[in-house]
Formats: sequence, structure tokens, C-alpha cells
Amino acid sequence: MNFGDLDLNTVWFILLAVLLTGYAVLDGFDLGVGMLHLFVAKNDTDRRILLNAIGPVWDGNEVWLVTGGGALFAAFPLVYATVFSGFYLALMALLCALIFRAVSIEVRSKHDSPAWRKFWDVCFALGSFVAALLLGVAIGNVARGLPLDAHGEFAGTFLGLLNPYSLGIGLLAVVLFAMHGALYLVLKTEGELQARVERWSHPLAIAFSLLYAAMTLATLFHIPHLNAVFLANHNYLLVFFLGALAIGAIRVMIRRKKPLAAFIASSLGIVGLMAVFSLGAYPHLVYCPEFPERSLTIFNAASSRPTLSIMLTIALIGMPLVIAYTAGIYWVFRGKVKLTKTSY
Repeated sequence: MNFGDLDLNTVWFILLAVLLTGYAVLDGFDLGVGMLHLFVAKNDTDRRILLNAIGPVWDGNEVWLVTGGGALFAAFPLVYATVFSGFYLALMALLCALIFRAVSIEVRSKHDSPAWRKFWDVCFALGSFVAALLLGVAIGNVARGLPLDAHGEFAGTFLGLLNPYSLGIGLLAVVLFAMHGALYLVLKTEGELQARVERWSHPLAIAFSLLYAAMTLATLFHIPHLNAVFLANHNYLLVFFLGALAIGAIRVMIRRKKPLAAFIASSLGIVGLMAVFSLGAYPHLVYCPEFPERSLTIFNAASSRPTLSIMLTIALIGMPLVIAYTAGIYWVFRGKVKLTKTSY
């Protein structure tokens, strides 16, 4: 397909941002459900309800992350090589956490032993927590910038990735996803279990608001290259304020007992955060604060134009199918969770 003079590099940057945002919104709530699994569920039936609240959708949600990784490899291979080698240990830990989550969901109810189920419950919760934390730490490091050598390769250490700013973003992601998961569970549960989840949602929303404010201030004072982008493009500030408005609406909707509106506000808040991150980063994919000329951008780290054209053609065919499948699954499994003999 001929795309003429279309800026394919920017198009692929936008597609990558959309894929990662879709993952954060969709898989964010089932990571949150996992983290809350040991706290809001008081018995085996409650835990089965929580598992079945995400059971039909959790694996489809992770498609967005896999597709995002594939898009990064195809469109920006130099970035893929730098990030995946530099974050190797962290990515292996993330992969193990996601594997343990998946196995926990599938095998937890295969045996009636309380010890068996307790073990996999703990694995499910810990895997969810570690995955959320590491995803946040990764975003924090990309926002902060990474040390690169003259060849564009990662020149830092694993311990260097565990800096205070990135750990703060990691904690923000943990609380955000826990809140997002609680709001989702309010929609999927009923009775006493729903009441317990509701009691968790408001404190989590307060904690998220405080952390959001703290990390926004930390970004203003310690990440100058992101601030420069917004100061130079005042229109970008509108995106920031719209995202902040959505985040502020979460607590309002919780207090008004409007769970669907609260969940939508939470989703829009995540979209706003990812949009601000993407706008601040553009056109950089990996920024090097010490030597900005070494930074990897959508131009110096991209595949050839023919490759981007072919991949965009495939994306234009595949993306509508993924979106249609996702929408169909959520429509079929809408409403409250009802346990059956075939449930997890």
C-alpha cells in the first residue's frame, strides 16, 4: 500500500502509544484484581468470583502488550535492542511474574486442597504486584532518560534502574492499578463482597491522588527535558489538564455511588497519563540526558520506509480485528459474575 508523503515514523510512534495505553487500561484492572485478591476475598467462593471476574478477558488483555513489543521490534529495532538488553533482568522478572499469574489462574481450582489453593492465591497476588511495579519502574526510567554509549547501547546498571524517581512511578502504577481493579470489581460483584471492594476503592483513590500529585511535582523539578516540551507547546497542557480532570472525577463518582462512571474516569485518567508521557517523549524513544545527541528517536532508530509501510498495512488489517474481538468478549461476559461448574 502506498502511503505517499505520510510521516510513517510518527504514525508508528502513535500506534505504539495506543497499544501500550490499551494494555495499561485493560490489563491494569486485572493486575489490580490480582493485588486485591488476598485482601477483599474472605473465603474460597469470594476468590473464585474474583478470578472469574477477569477469567474471560485476562489473556486477551495481554495481547496488547505482546503486540506492543512486536510493533517496537518491527518499527524501531534499535530501540528494541537497547531497551530489552538494558532491562534484561527486569524484563525476566516481569516475564516470570506474568507467567506465575497465568499459571495461578489456570491451575488454582484444579485441586480441592486448601494448601494448594492458598499457594496459588499468593502467587497470583505477588505476580500481579511485581508486574505492576516493574511496568511502572520501566516507564519511570524511560521518562527520566537512560545512559547510552556512543553506539546507542545501554551504559547503565540494573541497580541504576532502581532510582527513587522510577521507584516512585512504580509505586504510583501499583496503587493506580489496584484502584482500577477495585472499581472494575464493584461492577462485577454483588452483596457483601461488593461492599468490601467498595470500602477499598475510596482509600485507594485518595492514595493514588496523593501519589499522582507528588510524582507530578517530582517530574516538574527533576525531569527538565519533559517540562521543556510542554513549555514549548502550550497546547499539550490541555491534555495534562484533561487527564487531571478525569483523575479528580474518580473520587467524585465513588462518593456518588456511580461505579461505571468511576471506572470510566479511571480509564480516562490512565489514557491521560499515557498521553502526557507520549507527548513529553516525542520524538524520543530513549532519551539520554547526559548526551542528548546519543538519544534514540523515531527517526534515527526506525526501520526502513518500505518496512514501515508493509507493517502499517498489516496493522490496518489486524488492529480492527483485535478491537472487534476485545469488544465482543467484553459484551458477551458483561454483568455480574455467576459461578458455574466450569468456572475457575
